[in-house]
Amino acid sequence: MEKQVIIFDTTLRDGEQALPASLSAREKLQIALMLERLGVDVIEAGFPVSSPGDFTSVQMIAREVKNARVCGLSRALEKDIDACGEALSVAEQFRIHTFIATSDIHVDTKLRKSQDEVVEMAIKAIQHARKYTDDVEFSCEDAGRTHIDYLCRMVEAAISAGASTVNIPDTVGYTIPSEFGGIISSLFDRVPNIDKAVISVHCHNDLGLAVANSLAAVQAGARQVECTVNGIGERAGNCSLEEIVMTLKTREQMLGLQTNIRSQEISKASKLVSQLCNMPVQANKAIVGANAFSHSSGIHQDGVLKGQNTYEIMTPESVGINKNNLNLTSRSGRHVIKHRLGELGYKSDEYDLDEVYTAFLKLADKKGQVFDYDLEALLFFNQQKHEDAYYKLTYLHATSGHNIIPSATVSLELGEKSLTKSATGNGPVDAAFNAIISAIEGHDLDIVDFKLDSKGEGADALAQVSVIVEYNHRRFNGIGLATDIVEAGVKALIFVLNNMHLADQIDQQKQKIVGV
Repeated sequence: MEKQVIIFDTTLRDGEQALPASLSAREKLQIALMLERLGVDVIEAGFPVSSPGDFTSVQMIAREVKNARVCGLSRALEKDIDACGEALSVAEQFRIHTFIATSDIHVDTKLRKSQDEVVEMAIKAIQHARKYTDDVEFSCEDAGRTHIDYLCRMVEAAISAGASTVNIPDTVGYTIPSEFGGIISSLFDRVPNIDKAVISVHCHNDLGLAVANSLAAVQAGARQVECTVNGIGERAGNCSLEEIVMTLKTREQMLGLQTNIRSQEISKASKLVSQLCNMPVQANKAIVGANAFSHSSGIHQDGVLKGQNTYEIMTPESVGINKNNLNLTSRSGRHVIKHRLGELGYKSDEYDLDEVYTAFLKLADKKGQVFDYDLEALLFFNQQKHEDAYYKLTYLHATSGHNIIPSATVSLELGEKSLTKSATGNGPVDAAFNAIISAIEGHDLDIVDFKLDSKGEGADALAQVSVIVEYNHRRFNGIGLATDIVEAGVKALIFVLNNMHLADQIDQQKQKIVGV
């Protein structure tokens, strides 16, 4: 049997569905390019028919990604499949992923059709998708709760209709490993044409068993695992990419299976997804958590000093985690910064050294010493800047104290205009936000979430502020980084405003096209 396990990443589709605010097309592309560097085989870029924005982002990713197969999701409906075909047609290679529910619960309650009708819908959808590409994947939604006789019938019909990959999802995370592995084994035993397709699995984590179920399925013969970076996704999330990949890598001698993933890129991918999706990684998260390679017990520390493999079954370097070993200060030059970023895994063509170095000097003057996590935060911030930003911060002054009404003055560039506004608030951040909102009069927006986190250690760590704003019935997420909390908050809000402005421009263009 094939020893290669295909890694199908659905961070941008199933993962994004669980976010409090949608990612912008630019942010989705950034994650897609990171997934490409990671070595993901298939990138499920989105659900093209769901919205014009999703269609545009899938098309953008399909155009830019060259070394991974880009995939779009569709229901078993011709209009969905046509949207996928149109969005993906710019790609050198692509996949259409169509699905329909197969469990009695879904067929009777949601679809309200007979089993025969559902099989016929699946066959027609696959055949229609084959008009666009030979690479068609079909999913039996809620397969984990589907009667095995009907599941075998559906899988056989899907392969006969032309599906080259058939996915068996545990959509609600209901099964346990022995049960789910048994389902896959039964399919291999009972479906006569199963050798004509790749069997895939897509497991959810409602009972914390997504990775275990995926591993059981792979041991039973499945050769594609659908997963997400950091395990994000609907409800409790999906099978975690980093966990399933490192399980296969660490236990390769036992399992005899491999992936194409460049594991040294895992930490960087985890951080990028966490930042852009505003989804912090828990400290005790396997592989990428802050505590994954830390040792507190004296016995453990003594053991690791004597032999790293006493308490570490993989090295931090194997997943791209490096230790601080250079003292970076305002006296450090560009060459050192470039060298250190290279050691952290960043290529020189992935960032503007002059911009990063300028930001580094400002931070070094404030902090004294800059660490690896600071450098990565600076790099992330510079990558997030809008080159053609409409809103730009030119001045900020805020006051606050005991028995003083907090106030702030903010100067902004709005395209070619400049405005200065002052306001008061419940605190300096609220005052600064009020000043900005008064400067952009005519925009009815609501700040629905504000989160503050520290990037680094100690009192002089960088502040990271994440805000979610509701505007025109959509939610926009923004992140700001600075040593000052007020400045970080203002930068996050301005980031949101630029995304709002871009969304308004896109809507205006659509209205012109409709008008024509």
